[in-house]
Amino acid sequence: MTTITRALMLIACSLILPEPAWADGINQANTAWVLTSTALVLFMTIPGLSLFYGGLVRSKNVLSVLMQCFAITCLVSILWLAGVYSFVFADGGSWQQFLGGGSKIFLPEMGTQNLIGDIPETVFFMFQMTFAIITPTLIVGAFAERMKFSAMLWFSGLWLIVVYMPICHWIWGNGWLAALGAKDFAGGIVIHVNAGVASLVAALVLGRRKGFPTVAMPPHNMTMVVTGAGMLWFGWFGFNGGSALKADGSAGMAIAVTHIAAAAGALTWMTIEWLRFSKPSVLGIVTGMVAGLGTITPASGFVGPIGGLIIGIIAGAVCFYATQFVKRRLKIDDSLDVFPVHGVGGCVGSILTGVFAAESFGGLGLNGVTIAEQVGVQALAVLVTAAWSGLFSYGLLKLIDLFIGLRVSEDEEQQGLDIVLHEETGYHNL
Repeated sequence: MTTITRALMLIACSLILPEPAWADGINQANTAWVLTSTALVLFMTIPGLSLFYGGLVRSKNVLSVLMQCFAITCLVSILWLAGVYSFVFADGGSWQQFLGGGSKIFLPEMGTQNLIGDIPETVFFMFQMTFAIITPTLIVGAFAERMKFSAMLWFSGLWLIVVYMPICHWIWGNGWLAALGAKDFAGGIVIHVNAGVASLVAALVLGRRKGFPTVAMPPHNMTMVVTGAGMLWFGWFGFNGGSALKADGSAGMAIAVTHIAAAAGALTWMTIEWLRFSKPSVLGIVTGMVAGLGTITPASGFVGPIGGLIIGIIAGAVCFYATQFVKRRLKIDDSLDVFPVHGVGGCVGSILTGVFAAESFGGLGLNGVTIAEQVGVQALAVLVTAAWSGLFSYGLLKLIDLFIGLRVSEDEEQQGLDIVLHEETGYHNL
């Protein structure tokens, strides 16, 4: 091939091939990865969490749970556009430490070339929206089978604004906890501690389901539960890996430790259950997996494989005994164990981030502070989040109860929420 022929081929290729990875400041590889991660995280909520929760309740309430997850997804999406995103991530001026500003309400003048780092801001907006969606959806598991649909919508919308929005800003929007050095890679504090504490408060305010704890209330469809659990595990790669906002080694390590922690948490829970009750259960192994995933989330971008393994093992054990304590000893009817799995797991993982992020444990380092100092900051962030979430979740629930009531009646609860609230049934042969 002559030099002239080769040159002509290069010119032709430049005319027909796509633009290079960097175009107008946008890194197309990173953008493609965060777009994919956005889809993965939404997949965690609908259908993943929906099926997981739907299978765990009794058959007469399966549609109510699916409906709640779907409706929250829609509601949060609109509220995120209408201002929540802005007050988390826009410049808050003199109030920046505590809350963002209103310049991004309804995304005015946001073109395709507005960047967050080297990805379009529209992509970042959508990625963070999926996190905002799943957080109040997790709380559904605490009040499943007994809350009015209207009360659920009011609580979820107000909770997003009053509780999630400021806490998210404090850590991910360059607020005061971020300034102190709090580490939360993908939502151990912002999502799991926050939703977990709100779930405990909701379970206490609403009270127990009729018959709890003397009447057995087993999952009605374990096949659905396992299917949803598998979708959660799959989607969590976008949850943690996507939080790097880059298609690089940090995303790869986040996915690796996420997978290791999930496997370790599942096996640990299964083993404890096997030793205590003589038989391992399917429900136990998938719950252990979720505990491992929730607990590794805050640490996923800061620790190495050994840290992921140890955190997963601790998660399986601690969350197992927390579940037994809350349900058996305290007799709190957190219907689907949101607080002992997500809340406790988020607390444990957030604090252990300060330990296993250290280079001595194979982590990426603590930026010049000691392990004790970082653990102190992590503990402060957990306590502040728990206090804010607990206080305002309680206030919102009481306010809603005052105006429209929280619970369905005993007769309606007995019939099941599918028929009472939606005039539908999940299974026509039952």
